[in-house]
Amino acid sequence: MCLNLLGHGVNNMNNQAVELLVVDDEEFNRDILQELLSGAGHTVVLAVDGEDAWNILNSGNHHFAAILLDRMMPRLDGMGLLARIKADSRFSDLPVIFQTAIDQPADIAEGIQAGAFYYLVKPLDEKVLFAIVQSAINTFHLSCEMRQMENQEQIFLSGMLVKGQFRLRTLKEARTLATTLSAYYPHPQRVFLGISELLINAVEHGNLSISYPEKSRLLQEGRWEEEIEFRLTLPEHAEKMVEVVLEHGQQEMRLTIIDCGSGFDSQKFMKMSPERAFDPNGRGIAMSRMTSFDTLEYLGKGNELLAVVRI
Repeated sequence: MCLNLLGHGVNNMNNQAVELLVVDDEEFNRDILQELLSGAGHTVVLAVDGEDAWNILNSGNHHFAAILLDRMMPRLDGMGLLARIKADSRFSDLPVIFQTAIDQPADIAEGIQAGAFYYLVKPLDEKVLFAIVQSAINTFHLSCEMRQMENQEQIFLSGMLVKGQFRLRTLKEARTLATTLSAYYPHPQRVFLGISELLINAVEHGNLSISYPEKSRLLQEGRWEEEIEFRLTLPEHAEKMVEVVLEHGQQEMRLTIIDCGSGFDSQKFMKMSPERAFDPNGRGIAMSRMTSFDTLEYLGKGNELLAVVRI
């Protein structure tokens, strides 16, 4: 289901009109989402329940970048459709955003563990809606780009690497290096998003001291990248670099990332948290740990991490 995105940078992709699938058994909710998302420049396809959505997906007539899914529906509910999507290789990369009136921690945790990208609580906040949808679209485009590159035989370079050392300071450099490093792994698609998330975290939170609440606000205001670019120009950040080392051993590949920050308490970000399910950020470390690496740990004060993939 991936579009041909090779040759397009992430910033360009952010500006592309994309197709979104909205699934809700309430006509009023469908109409609101269609109006808001269409007004933001997206093409919106509507489905009245899970079975209707599944038929639309199977038709092959659309190239969706994300799905907004109601949880409680007749015939096939949101959890049932999510399970089908994640079990089918054609659609497994699609980010699924639950939009629901259910806000119980146990229900939220169930959805997150099943692969939900985020939760939106009805009634919807427009700024949060746009921020989360854009985040989902960006994630999908990155995943598609890596999958297409992985299909090229020359992308697999694992046998050529013993140890590589790199330095970076910008978002563009982080994204480029994520692509480069992924190519050295036996399964580039598995690690690409995880490496990208961890490198970006090192830039924004580590070197540039953007706090969790600040990032939430910046994403909601659509100013996240603008703020990063501004802080990179400040004298106090001019010499800060992220140090990256990738080592290829006989039994495992070890990725070390060290930033210039003061560190943080990483434990609360290691697992998917129902309390943060409604925030537009805060899932990168947990997703990386769950899907990209066999082990992931922050060392010392928290400004150095080690991510391992066993061969």
